Amino acid sequence: MSFPLLTATAALPAIGAIATAAVPAARRTAAKWLALAFSLATLVLAGIALARFEPGGSRFQLTESHAWIKDFGVRYELGVDGIGLALMALTALLIPFVILAGWHDADPLETNSSRWRPTQGFFALILMVEAMVILSFEATDVFLFYILFEAMLIPMYFLIGGFGDRAHAGSDENAAAQRSYAAVKFLLYNLVGGLIMLAAVIGLYVVAGTFSLSEIAEARANGTFSMATGTERWLFLGFFFAFAVKAPLWPLHTWLPNAMGEATTPVAVLITAVVDKVGTFAMLRFCLQLFPEASKWATPVVLVLALISIVYGALLAVGQRDIKRLIAYASISHFGFIILGIFAMTSQGQSGATLYMVNHGISTAALMLVAGFLITRRGSRLIADYGGVQKVAPVLAGTFLIGGLATLSLPGLAPFVSEFLVLVGAFAAYPVVGIIATTGIVLAAIYVLVLYQRTMTGPVKAEVQGMADLKVRELAVVVPLIALLIFLGVYPKPLTDIVNPAVRHTMSDVQKKDPQPEVEAAK
Repeated sequence: MSFPLLTATAALPAIGAIATAAVPAARRTAAKWLALAFSLATLVLAGIALARFEPGGSRFQLTESHAWIKDFGVRYELGVDGIGLALMALTALLIPFVILAGWHDADPLETNSSRWRPTQGFFALILMVEAMVILSFEATDVFLFYILFEAMLIPMYFLIGGFGDRAHAGSDENAAAQRSYAAVKFLLYNLVGGLIMLAAVIGLYVVAGTFSLSEIAEARANGTFSMATGTERWLFLGFFFAFAVKAPLWPLHTWLPNAMGEATTPVAVLITAVVDKVGTFAMLRFCLQLFPEASKWATPVVLVLALISIVYGALLAVGQRDIKRLIAYASISHFGFIILGIFAMTSQGQSGATLYMVNHGISTAALMLVAGFLITRRGSRLIADYGGVQKVAPVLAGTFLIGGLATLSLPGLAPFVSEFLVLVGAFAAYPVVGIIATTGIVLAAIYVLVLYQRTMTGPVKAEVQGMADLKVRELAVVVPLIALLIFLGVYPKPLTDIVNPAVRHTMSDVQKKDPQPEVEAAK
């Protein structure tokens, strides 16, 4: 039997979580290094999976299949296409940076707290989230995916509610109340979506007799399986609702600004750069593959919701006074672009949407982590409390600028390629939708440049005067992310080569072809 590489990639951080949690309370530093070591080992396994993947090979590769719950037809089935592999690699890449960035975020405030394990718990929960997210990108059994989709909410709930942002303005009691509110709101929104999805998962099994994606695809190709139109649409809605909450798509987005604002900066990165990608990935993997006709039926409404997300999120970002909430609303706008690319039903749009998921993860991580370093130094998230930072901390200001420019999709940085492809795909199929979506680019330039101007330029405020520049550990977090943004912005081919074959399979699932350009005949 071949080595179960996909299982190992997900199991390693889970084992790391258990080992980190078991470290004695007084040895907090050892727990940090242990968590970092497991995250780096997971990254190595993800790199091996990338090396073994053949872009021109079968759709799902590195597959594993074992009986799990025989009486209900549930199998432990894993496999990755180019889309799942790219997002699995993104997750494995970002977690070491999340751990490094949060090196001191869970240290106990009391000096004599050797009997408590807040540090061990913090890093153990991060590794557990990594394990569940990676496995969700690998799962090809619908029931297995559902279990992971719901289970990852538990560690995220404790990360948001138990380890809050220490730069929160106001009393400790008020901060704790807001943190608890954000955690409960996150959990309730996603649980409701998950319960609706559970009903759809049961309905799918009743109709198909299996939870296996490969078996359903084979039966559909052989003509032995089909769904009634009404049934398919109802099942699609059940799945899509859960994914739209996770994504998050307007109007199901309101949990995100609260969660990102109240969480520590590394956990905020974990939410928007890693966990939320499960929602948009699942739209490609499950909605379009399982319910192709219903996906085309719902496309007009989904495109309208995506456009609202793009414009609404960007407008609210422009008006924000809180740095972390600004980045949260900007992410809502970016997720609108991703969903627009998915449901434009063109190869350019879906390739762009997948690249957007990866590039948004890197750019948002870079911007949010540098913002977190800034907030830690000043002790405030309010934009008005800053000014003239570039004069006292030029490296911090420079990396903040590059992260911001990536967020507004400046040419030469990775997000530009993905946003360009999404808009090309949208224009090709729905010109009016593409025109409206471009307003998101203009608004992004406004909120990013105004944020930089108000925090980094102008007279140096007294509270900023003694601010230290980035330290070695912080540079080790930011510099690789910026280098990757530049590399993928100049040379995205390694990523597109992996993604494009999977996109062609998805286009085949929904039986869509790219619109042909109208060329005026020569006179």
